[in-house]
Amino acid sequence: MADFFASGRVVDFILVMLLIEGLALTLYHRRTGKGIPPANLAGFLLSGFVLLLTLRAALTGAGWGWISLGLTAALLTHLADLWLRWQTLERQSAKPEPPV
Repeated sequence: MADFFASGRVVDFILVMLLIEGLALTLYHRRTGKGIPPANLAGFLLSGFVLLLTLRAALTGAGWGWISLGLTAALLTHLADLWLRWQTLERQSAKPEPPV
């Protein structure tokens, strides 16, 4: 089990599960129209993906430069996701309410 973690294979497994989750949620939304739209999934899935790749790099002994680059990329993708969500909320709140 220690080798499973030290080799980074645990992260490979989680990355595959993350991709399956994204595909399943996308298919569910496309078939039913319910759930989270794929465009809204992309931001947090991407930041999680980058963070997991950075964890894999750390577990397999990558240099600090690669790890700091990965952490910075994860932060930037996370902030971009937050900014896009904020913009969506502002657009939704700016729409006038239909008369009742």
